[in-house]
Amino acid sequence: MMNEPLSSIMTTDIVTVNPGDTLQTVKDILFSKRIHHLPVVDGRKLVGIITTYDLVRLDQPFSEYENIRVKEVMTTKMATLEPHEKIGSAAEIFLENLFHGLPVVNEAGELLGIVTTFDVLKYEFDKEYPSQ
Repeated sequence: MMNEPLSSIMTTDIVTVNPGDTLQTVKDILFSKRIHHLPVVDGRKLVGIITTYDLVRLDQPFSEYENIRVKEVMTTKMATLEPHEKIGSAAEIFLENLFHGLPVVNEAGELLGIVTTFDVLKYEFDKEYPSQ
């Protein structure tokens, strides 16, 4: 059942931000791209993640976003997976932690992709109802 590698479903065309970017940049990206998770990178190395939930939890007016840096809000202790790990591993982490997105990294901690609960749901749906 979910034994295929994450590399088969992860998104590799990833939108990212840097620790020095403002929350205004984050808000603009999240709203325009209609996404909920933004990996934070320093070069290619994953250093954090910021989500729509982080913005809600911050409880600041949008007018303050230009004065707040990503590094002040981002989560730095995050679960990650490697591309060879199984889809079932991601599903288990999602269920146990109520996460909705996981960065996929290599051994050096460089960001390679992201997998979300939507990706897992789509994978299962496509298996059950393959295209005709």
